[in-house]
Amino acid sequence: MLKFAYQPHVPSYYAATANDSIGHPSLQGAISADVCVIGGGLTGISTALNLAERGYSVVVLEASKIGWGASGRNGGQLIGGYSCGIDTFAQYMPREDVQRIWKMGLESAGIVRERVEKHDIDCDLTRGFLTVANKPRHADQLRAWRDEAASRFDYHGYGYIEPAELSGFVDSDRYVGGLHDADSGHLHPLNYTLGLARAAHEAGASLYEATCASSVEKTANGHRVTCERGHVDARYVVLACNAYLGSLAPALARKIMPAGTFVIATEPLAEARAQALLPTNAAVCDTKFPLDYFRFSKDRRLLWGGKASASTRMPATLVAAMRADMLKTFPQLADTKIDYAWGGFVDITMNRAPHFGRLEPTVYFAQGFSGHGVNVTGLAGLLIAEAIDAQAARFDLFTRIRHRDFPGGNLLRAPLLALAMAWNTMRDAH
Repeated sequence: MLKFAYQPHVPSYYAATANDSIGHPSLQGAISADVCVIGGGLTGISTALNLAERGYSVVVLEASKIGWGASGRNGGQLIGGYSCGIDTFAQYMPREDVQRIWKMGLESAGIVRERVEKHDIDCDLTRGFLTVANKPRHADQLRAWRDEAASRFDYHGYGYIEPAELSGFVDSDRYVGGLHDADSGHLHPLNYTLGLARAAHEAGASLYEATCASSVEKTANGHRVTCERGHVDARYVVLACNAYLGSLAPALARKIMPAGTFVIATEPLAEARAQALLPTNAAVCDTKFPLDYFRFSKDRRLLWGGKASASTRMPATLVAAMRADMLKTFPQLADTKIDYAWGGFVDITMNRAPHFGRLEPTVYFAQGFSGHGVNVTGLAGLLIAEAIDAQAARFDLFTRIRHRDFPGGNLLRAPLLALAMAWNTMRDAH
């Protein structure tokens, strides 16, 4: 049985600036619905909103607070596409279907923009994303990808930034080129999640917090989802637990690995100083392993993320280590204080492709966003709703992708991943 103790949002810059304090009750007693969604993060809330808009009765069960996990803690980077390379999909489908997958990757960022506008979600949505190259060979790879996207997919949204032009985007001599994408950007992820939850509630979905689902059992008319103080009877179940799936569905949990990632937030900077560091206010991600990512908040705090880890423990010297990384790129911030530091876990797959599917015909799941959860969760919610509404063609494209279990079982999988990450870090150093 899955055990999970209720917890409030972790202390973070996002929690301190959350603009929606609406709470939701815990489930007491027996209720029924067309669909029961387990997990109140971006995947689950997006699914609930899309289904409620189609007229389905929907119940969302969240063990802690809406947006408690990665949805409310991540770096806030909205990046069109997927964490894996597009040829990961090409192994399992013909060219025309790879084209459809590619278009859905672009659509995923558009879904976020459309939701923010439609529901008037105050989440500091800002356009502009820059991938910066740490090494000349990385710069060559970025140029090659720009050219491939244009020739293979007729996408011309990438602009290559030569070294001489880079200071117009990021004031650092650490990088040797960059790839700019005006269709991607950044936002306040917790406020975005809470805004989606408000929209789902207004559309008719019932949201419950402090309600941990302990089991899903088949019944004559569908499924029963049992919780500590009640249960939900539903025709369909959607598992949207991601890194916190636990023992609710062991076969799925073996195909994802919780990976720690961490963020610090500086004190607010003067407007001129912030403008000098990131003149276009784009979100930035580098190409080394493990990568660094950074952007400004609305009140001009530099949010610096990285330190990917296979450990489930917060590093004891997190603030000092993250600050040291930040100063490698921006030594001019040596006099700047750190006001917030927090971490959390994203769910990664072996091949870094998202993992969508069905455990049985009426039990859907989506997991394994591998660092692209801000955008791909919106796509997942839409595709699950389409599939439940008898329009499964797009969802079923993703079910063709084979996903392997992480090796090592419960005891050795994290150490093995740590070894793999260390190897990749050493390889990237050369």
